[in-house]
Amino acid sequence: MYGAAHRLLISAEPLGELHGQPVERYTLTEGQLRVRILTYGGIIQTLEVPDRAGQCANVALGFARLDEYFRGTTFFGAIIGRFANRIAGGRFSLDGVTYALPTNNGPNSLHGGTSGFDQQLWRARVTARSLHLTYTSPDGDQGYPGELTAEVTYTLGTAHDLRVEYRATTDRPTIVNFTNHSYFNLAGEGTGDVGDHLLTLHAERYTPIDATLIPTGAIAPVAGTPLDFRTPRPIGERIRDGFEQLVLAQGYDHNFVLNRPGPADRELLLAAVAEHPASGRVLEVLTTEPGIQFYSGNFLTGAQVGTGGRTYRQGDGFTLETQHYPDSPNQPDFPSTVLRPGEIFASTTVFRFSTTAPRL
Repeated sequence: MYGAAHRLLISAEPLGELHGQPVERYTLTEGQLRVRILTYGGIIQTLEVPDRAGQCANVALGFARLDEYFRGTTFFGAIIGRFANRIAGGRFSLDGVTYALPTNNGPNSLHGGTSGFDQQLWRARVTARSLHLTYTSPDGDQGYPGELTAEVTYTLGTAHDLRVEYRATTDRPTIVNFTNHSYFNLAGEGTGDVGDHLLTLHAERYTPIDATLIPTGAIAPVAGTPLDFRTPRPIGERIRDGFEQLVLAQGYDHNFVLNRPGPADRELLLAAVAEHPASGRVLEVLTTEPGIQFYSGNFLTGAQVGTGGRTYRQGDGFTLETQHYPDSPNQPDFPSTVLRPGEIFASTTVFRFSTTAPRL
């Protein structure tokens, strides 16, 4: 099922409207890999991959209807910006000026605010192997300074992977942190919790959080904690341990500091590997980013009905959000997220799929 490459097919269809503007769904197909992407929020709605027996399943959580995305707060499959993850108190300072952002996660600003990139209509352009989405965020949008021009390119590759490339420019100094918020269940969406998935994170350290899930500023070793995924461990194995960090987040919702040779290194490296032993499906995540947020679907409530008609409950999916660290603008020791005029923000993440033989 993962043999020779096939000719890539890209098609488009109308899905609905947003404020009178048409929303389209693009389908990219390469052999048995198929991904459906919406121009609303740049959302990955479905992602179909085969198991070791060649049986395909959708491994990405999502909604069947467009209006469910309008109502939702789960960020299923969406492009996240301007700033992925949390900013403490919805405030940051840049060049001596303090900026206020909407607070939509307790006292903090989360995933770009109350109307982030996940809720915008992106303009689509198709090339030979890629879907290019562009959006211009005006100066002052959600409190962020500068007009930001963003482009996200989805490419379905011949190596059984989905490549996501982010680029942005600005006309004033600002901050930028993009990610994709896909929830995965390698057994197939709607099949139950992901506690039996094996996870490996190539991270010796993580950024501990406080009671509002904001990093304390420390960078701590994972060794000796339930956050140690340096070797493959089941996601559910230690999730109920009374470790304070798991109690605060109601599971895993932590930024892991990827193992890089130096702070300036931005080579594409393997950050995470997830495996579902029963089906044999494997997901590898490669990135140029310094961190990755592992989230175990703690706040799925059973109120969400997925594309397959089944409800999503706590732990029914996980995310591996490649990113700069949360609250970086307020943490001087974290890698900078500042973007200035004349600079280009560029970042790449690859989701690569394969299968394994049955375990003995």
